[in-house]
Amino acid sequence: MSKTKFFAGIAVLAFAGAFLIAADHLDAPSSGGTTADIADFFAFEPTLGSDNTTFVVDLQSSVLPDLAYGTFDEDVLTEINIDTDGDLVEDYVIQAYPQGGIMYFFAGTPIQTGLNSQILVDNPLGEVAISGSTAVVAEGMGGTKLFAGPRQDPFFFDFFQFNAVINPDVNSAPMGFKTAAEAEDTFDGANTMSIVVEIPNSMLGTTTATNALGIPVYKTWVTTNRKQ
Repeated sequence: MSKTKFFAGIAVLAFAGAFLIAADHLDAPSSGGTTADIADFFAFEPTLGSDNTTFVVDLQSSVLPDLAYGTFDEDVLTEINIDTDGDLVEDYVIQAYPQGGIMYFFAGTPIQTGLNSQILVDNPLGEVAISGSTAVVAEGMGGTKLFAGPRQDPFFFDFFQFNAVINPDVNSAPMGFKTAAEAEDTFDGANTMSIVVEIPNSMLGTTTATNALGIPVYKTWVTTNRKQ
């Protein structure tokens, strides 16, 4: 595999201490189409006090049931960026690149920072068959665990009530949003295409960044990158 150049698309920012999540869904057309759209990004400890961090990137929101086992775009590189010194420039990257039904993972110090990326072909992290109806998990370098495939969309949103609130009928204007028990989950039954990496914190490097309580944190964000 050659050192293919990529151009970054849309980014989602999150901060991973114990855990913090960021949710998105349905970006603007400039994201390069739904195959490059970042729906959700999660970063968390797999168990309390673990020495590992789990990263979950959900792409392509609302893969409907009749397309439940969608596909990853082979022209799109997904990159998890980790900043360890608080300057909001990536010091370590985890890359996921699909080809021929396999998701290939690479990790290490980025060749380029910012909006341009190159695949770290000399630093493979591992590979896993892209799952269909049966989930496939593989072990990568250094005790990492890898997954790529469809998962149920975790985003809970009553889209119809939302439209009723922002475009009210003057004769029956809703008072507001419904309770969780009353609301309709518009995304129920829909999937996203998920990329999951569990990785030892020792591979991410020592972080010098801290939060307001002085607790060390990793600052992490995701970009989707479309091949030039």
